[in-house]
Amino acid sequence: MAQKNTSTPHDGLFKAFLTKVDIAKDMLDIHLPVHLKEVCDLSTLQLESGSFLEEDLRPYYSDVLYSMKTSRGDGYIYALIEHQSSPDEHMAFRLFRYAIAAMQKHLDAGNKELPLVVPLLFYHGKVSPYPYSMNWFDCFTAPEMAKTLYNNDFPLVDVTVIDDDDILQHRRIALLELVQKHIRQKDILNILEHFVELLLNDYHTDEQVRTLMEYLVIVGETQNVNLLLKELAQQVPKHEGTLMTIAEQLIQQGEQKGLQQGLLQGEQKGLQKGREEGQEKLLQAKKEMARNLLLSGVDKEVIMTATGFTLRELELLSH
Repeated sequence: MAQKNTSTPHDGLFKAFLTKVDIAKDMLDIHLPVHLKEVCDLSTLQLESGSFLEEDLRPYYSDVLYSMKTSRGDGYIYALIEHQSSPDEHMAFRLFRYAIAAMQKHLDAGNKELPLVVPLLFYHGKVSPYPYSMNWFDCFTAPEMAKTLYNNDFPLVDVTVIDDDDILQHRRIALLELVQKHIRQKDILNILEHFVELLLNDYHTDEQVRTLMEYLVIVGETQNVNLLLKELAQQVPKHEGTLMTIAEQLIQQGEQKGLQQGLLQGEQKGLQKGREEGQEKLLQAKKEMARNLLLSGVDKEVIMTATGFTLRELELLSH
């Protein structure tokens, strides 16, 4: 797509007229399709800023954006008027991107529902009539498939409602789905046999198992992860070393926590030193676990939520 020069005489003339509410009102009244004009209350037309655009769209932008209330109760409609002096094969898609940006601006202002955004192209080029489709589905290689996809609900994988027995049939993704479904379960041993069955399928590496279990430790709400790890280590020999290493780390952390609690009840003289040493050990353990999760590709937002580290701290840990 060739970059559009937004300082041409065309732009100046276009904005000199179309940024005036009365002129824009006449244009919309005359040129909007009837079925759209029927839901627009043109008497409430207001000029909006175009500063909501993403950086990669700014070089092409010369649109004028107006907002208005609907004629059918609460809600907003936006009219996005773009002028163009040369045809653009992907103009329909570009207008769609502008419309999405306007919707995002509307949500950022505190609104809860998406508004209708009506893109309108004002064309005055040498080639006549305008040679390209204004239906963005025609920009796809398979327009009919695109219509089916974008005119219907998007695919949803809601593991919270999938039966465990069905999850067990999901091959290499089953272990991830099972953990995500039961991550808030208090007694994780209830699904011990499912863990064993999936790990015995030999689908996963030690690294994946370690990452998954550390995620369970950090994010999960279960009270008996250590027992789960020991049971799995006994029943799944291939991953015994990895599972026992994590279990031993948990024991050490528990001992450190117990030491902290003991110091809190002990003499004031040793309290501060013990607390600092205990906190430092816990911090180092948490940093090590965060590094492991980073190396395994776990989403940074998940790690930040689980550990309390900031994005900057995670970046420093990754070096």
